[in-house]
Amino acid sequence: MSYFIGIDVGTGSARAGLFDAAGALLGSAAADITTFRPAPDFAQQSAAEIWGAVCAATRAALAQAGVAGADVAGIGFDATCSLVVTGAGGAPVSIDPGGAPEQDVILWMDHRALDDAEAINTIGGAPLAHVGGRISPEMQLPKLRWLKRELPSAWAQARQFWDLPDWLVHRATGTAVRSLCSTVCKWTYLGHKGEAGEGWDDDFLAAIGLAELAQAEHSAIGAQLAPPGRLAGRLTETAAAELGLVPGLAVSTSMIDAHAGALGTLGVCGAGWQGRLALIAGTSSCHIALDPDPRFVPGIWGPYFGAVLPGVWALEGGQSAAGALMDAVIARHAAAIPLAERAQAEGKRVAALIEAHLASMAEETATLTATRHVQPDFHGNRSPLAEAWRKGALVGLGLTSDLDDLALDYLATVQALAYGTRQIIAAMRAEGVQIDTLVMSGGLAQNPLFVRENADATGCAVVVPDTAEPVLLGCAMLAAVAAGHQPDLPAAMAAMAGGGQVVAPRGAAIADFHARKYRVFTRMQADSAAYRDLMAP
Repeated sequence: MSYFIGIDVGTGSARAGLFDAAGALLGSAAADITTFRPAPDFAQQSAAEIWGAVCAATRAALAQAGVAGADVAGIGFDATCSLVVTGAGGAPVSIDPGGAPEQDVILWMDHRALDDAEAINTIGGAPLAHVGGRISPEMQLPKLRWLKRELPSAWAQARQFWDLPDWLVHRATGTAVRSLCSTVCKWTYLGHKGEAGEGWDDDFLAAIGLAELAQAEHSAIGAQLAPPGRLAGRLTETAAAELGLVPGLAVSTSMIDAHAGALGTLGVCGAGWQGRLALIAGTSSCHIALDPDPRFVPGIWGPYFGAVLPGVWALEGGQSAAGALMDAVIARHAAAIPLAERAQAEGKRVAALIEAHLASMAEETATLTATRHVQPDFHGNRSPLAEAWRKGALVGLGLTSDLDDLALDYLATVQALAYGTRQIIAAMRAEGVQIDTLVMSGGLAQNPLFVRENADATGCAVVVPDTAEPVLLGCAMLAAVAAGHQPDLPAAMAAMAGGGQVVAPRGAAIADFHARKYRVFTRMQADSAAYRDLMAP
């Protein structure tokens, strides 16, 4: 038999999964990654530590499955859209204000370049039409603009700038090929113009102060580009020894982690991708829809040509904090510490205890939050408002600080995240995108309350894939195509996606309740902007 390895580098860990040709997960493992925060809004990592975690997770997954490295046919990588900076000979270049030598990665969630993003949006340019009209500080050009201005010595040392998924492929193969997924989605490359560098807009790069990136046929940011699933190169002897594999394995061009989740889930239950929105919900959330035509949706990233499937346009919405927001709302509450102690003693998750308590408060818990409301943009609004300056709010607080009160905060937060998804769907539908089903993956897909509230709040059926690792499965699909075991990605989706469970919206009075709370949600967004205007000097 032939086996395929999917490797996913998330915010806090690297994970590896071993799959067979039918998409069955045979073994998986994870290894932690450190995040450094030298200042507010800064988040940094080490590429060397990331690669070490990838190797440890891969070896552990092989051991768990009892499969020899020689039986693996291909590898697919995904990662967060973080920025890796390398110098001569691939040496790390520090992006830390204090010069910490191993910290060469600006994490996706780093907001140091917020002012640079605003400046780019003010300057304008044709590529901005493909990011919803406004570039985000989570994307790479604002970060590079910051780096050039604030750390000129690092800028001078740098030879190449990588999206983390592409750096992983480079580290594994020694090749310099970049994926259209990363370059189109996070670097403003216009994929519909071709794969030989025609999609870079040199006038735009010059206008925003980054003309140097066009030198040497854009070698610093990508002279060779290819769609996801194409053979990027072969595993080198060094990388093979580190990973516990054999040299010469097929390595696919990479994907951003959320897009790998979309690839691994949109074909669940044998259905095509039409009418479906992939909701990848973990620390943050991403909402990915595919369309045969380019749809320009204000505040929604895209349309991105070929970012998920060849010849198909992708749209991407999202929330900068999802699971991270739920954790933060719990952590700030007075009842959190004793609840955490109880959870540790009972061997349970804090969230599970809160959800059990909610069930004891009422037969129908959804309507408990009639007077408790959350504005969830604690880490800015990624879409559809595309305003990174936004902050969050809780409304309807009383003097009590017991477990009942924490449970209300928690439920209102889950609902607010669901209303954010409803708002993203509404923006897409307004431009002709057809959506009637959510396909949910990520850690929050295992949370029944989160699934139910999203179904009820959006009015869409929610499908939760049976596979425990849909993002890793998407990477295994990449590997199967790159190794020649599947002819293309649609065929890999059909052969490997598997089945899923469907949660239908309940409608009726529950739908009416959520419609009223959604009006509160949008009103709170408007009020937040009004407060900012009132406080402007």
